[in-house]
Amino acid sequence: MSTAGTTRARVTLPKVASERLIGHLAGEREGPVFLVSGGMHGNEPAGVHAVQRVLDSVQRNALPLRGELIGLVGNVAALAKGQRFQTRDLNRNWTDPEVRALLASDPAQDSPEDREQRELATLFLELGRSKPHPLCVLDLHSTSSVSAPFLIMADTLRNRRIAAAQPLPTILGLEELLDGTIMGFLTERGHIALAMEGGRHDAPATVDHLESALWMALVANKNLSAANVPDYHDHARRLAEAGAGLPGFLEVFQRHAVSPEDAFAMDAGFWSFQTVRRGQRLAEDARGVIHASRDALILMPLYQPQGSDGFFLAQAISPRKLRLSTWLRRLRAERLLGFFPGIARHPSRDDAWVVARAPGVERVKAILAFFGYRRCWEEDGRLVLARRRPGHKGRGRL
Repeated sequence: MSTAGTTRARVTLPKVASERLIGHLAGEREGPVFLVSGGMHGNEPAGVHAVQRVLDSVQRNALPLRGELIGLVGNVAALAKGQRFQTRDLNRNWTDPEVRALLASDPAQDSPEDREQRELATLFLELGRSKPHPLCVLDLHSTSSVSAPFLIMADTLRNRRIAAAQPLPTILGLEELLDGTIMGFLTERGHIALAMEGGRHDAPATVDHLESALWMALVANKNLSAANVPDYHDHARRLAEAGAGLPGFLEVFQRHAVSPEDAFAMDAGFWSFQTVRRGQRLAEDARGVIHASRDALILMPLYQPQGSDGFFLAQAISPRKLRLSTWLRRLRAERLLGFFPGIARHPSRDDAWVVARAPGVERVKAILAFFGYRRCWEEDGRLVLARRRPGHKGRGRL
């Protein structure tokens, strides 16, 4: 499966299974390392095919790559079986304590996904140590329901730069609702990290969408020039047509988590970006019927046996609001948040605020989300809102 480099690679990869490395190419000019993965869920092979297409084209056409391009398979063993996972979702358990405990444990006791995660974590950490600049990582996925392609990212300015270059909807807030994702692990280290959903697993266009998004991300990250990408404008047009009529940015406000004992069953006929109305029936489980909590756009309704996310509900963000948010963050205006009543700096975290539970708390949460503080939990009876760290210190440390 591996593809030889255009020149000798400057980054030495730690030992990985030959089945995991799709290819590693290095250009003649120094530049950023771009890492792309497919098959993080084993029932989603479209990403692997898209990565192979791009690597083959870069090499066949001797494209003037700047920096390095590394293509990986996520869950090798599950992909071979066509299963989302074998024992657990590989895109979870990526918090620092969990990764630290895994790397310190006996490999002989590893579950199938532990083995996959051990190898990937070692790779990510060593790559983070090898370069002075953050990695750019794109994780390619597909969905069990009908869907237009879209991007998912933690709400950092470095991620926005790559997302804004693609004519696709970008989802904010979803990554912060999920604990222990690979994107969260990488973003916390200051890397650029986005996920791309290309469409339904078995839709012929899904591989095409993922390939086009990868080409455009390589251009946005300055690994390639648009002028050197074969059919670049066709790739841009393909994604523009796929995302036509949809909001450029959305924010998720609700995740419906599920577990096997819930006996969750999504009602038939829903698709991503479909409008649902407050009170509309969406699904049922062992506790009864599940209705939409408010008017919204539904994302990724679950139509497969494995998975812990029944659906998400989202709302559009106006471009004007997004531009203002970007401008205020660049001015570091969040330093003024402490003057708002009911908001105080977290005593031990420089990336978090403590919010008193009081009337108007939802408005305060909306203001903090404006600055990227979207991760929320309760601590000593108060709410804590945090964001992914904006710098890239400690890239290779746990």
